[in-house]
Amino acid sequence: MNYKMLHTCIRVMDLEKSLKFYNEALGLVETRRKDFPEHEFTLVFLSDQSGQYELELTYNYNPDKPYEIGNGFSHIAVAVADLEGSQKRHKEMGHKVTELIGLPGELPRYYFVTDPDGYDVEVIRATK
Repeated sequence: MNYKMLHTCIRVMDLEKSLKFYNEALGLVETRRKDFPEHEFTLVFLSDQSGQYELELTYNYNPDKPYEIGNGFSHIAVAVADLEGSQKRHKEMGHKVTELIGLPGELPRYYFVTDPDGYDVEVIRATK
């Protein structure tokens, strides 16, 4: 059997703030939206230019407290050709950004930027 990855879902406190982050910081665009006002939630799907995989933002109306990300979830990952330029841009945008990092024994090739809800996004140097 072949399985195809479709999407990852995260719950967000402020849908507009999250949409702005994922669009402006990472260039993801809304591909579709499903509103369920009678059940008090909205699903928004975002994707990159390839459209091969989506990030689903789930917004439950009027959440009473921030979601607990937990210690099992680690991060979302994206690739970019200009790693240093991207890191500088994210810092200039005021986002929480780590220094460039590498796996033990490797040159730095990634960093993390944190979204408005505290989810980490790993930004990796794209390979050709």
